[in-house]
Amino acid sequence: MADSDTNMIAFQGEPGAHSHAACLHAYPGMEPLTCPTFEDALGAVKSGAARYAMIPIENSVAGRVADIHHLLPESDLYIVNEHFERIRHQLLGLPGARLDQLECALSHTHALGQCRKIIQELGLKAVREADTAGSARIVKEQNDPGQAAIASKLAGEIYGLEILKGDVEDASHNTTRFVVLSAEPEDADQNTGPVITTFIFRVRNVPAALYKALGGFATNSVNMTKLESYQLEGSFNATMFHADIEGHPSDRNVRLALEELSFFSSEVKVLGTYPSNPFREELEKLNALPLSES
Repeated sequence: MADSDTNMIAFQGEPGAHSHAACLHAYPGMEPLTCPTFEDALGAVKSGAARYAMIPIENSVAGRVADIHHLLPESDLYIVNEHFERIRHQLLGLPGARLDQLECALSHTHALGQCRKIIQELGLKAVREADTAGSARIVKEQNDPGQAAIASKLAGEIYGLEILKGDVEDASHNTTRFVVLSAEPEDADQNTGPVITTFIFRVRNVPAALYKALGGFATNSVNMTKLESYQLEGSFNATMFHADIEGHPSDRNVRLALEELSFFSSEVKVLGTYPSNPFREELEKLNALPLSES
């Protein structure tokens, strides 16, 4: 059982990772706890070493984060919040290094893929490392002015590197959605504003089961903002679905939709009901603009 008095928030990665920055931005009063793996971050919450875990679940460029959909249901933790972190990649080098000296760029494979333009523009060799912040540490330790890291501004500050070129990501919308996990549920109140409910389900093995299971959300006017499938235990037949909807399980329309879902499902598990992040409203407004304005 987690110790509710702890002021730690766990994340996966080295100091300076984008997950580290997300912890500082979302919970500035808590102390970030670095963990080598996602399992370790979740385990820190279960053991009481941390109150929360900040876990990336999807990115607007790279898509969903591998393994998270398998880990969340098995963790026995609850989603209590969400955070959207704008990902700004910096090209970091040793103090005094020049762009024309650079020969290679070190980073996580996703970051390298998200910064192809600057890598091609400077004619750099892309070198894959375990994570972005670890790449910054390596550049500092190896002390080679021909090396650069693609990482966060925070990583540059931690490892004493200079920003040789800022905001080098190809896509200006590059954003990662994080979920915040706790050992105990902290469900949002029904009437305190927009909420998101996240759940997983497995449909019964009957014809058109998925169509029937989801029909209740349409007939009850419940907006489903996310629906993804993933395979279970290496089987091509056992499929779980991960879904986000707008609304509280106590709302009449949501309750009716979940009841219909349960009728056509062999398993339904609610992972959490939590406040909808204001970023969602900003995104809706942006998407509503004519192309000439956005």
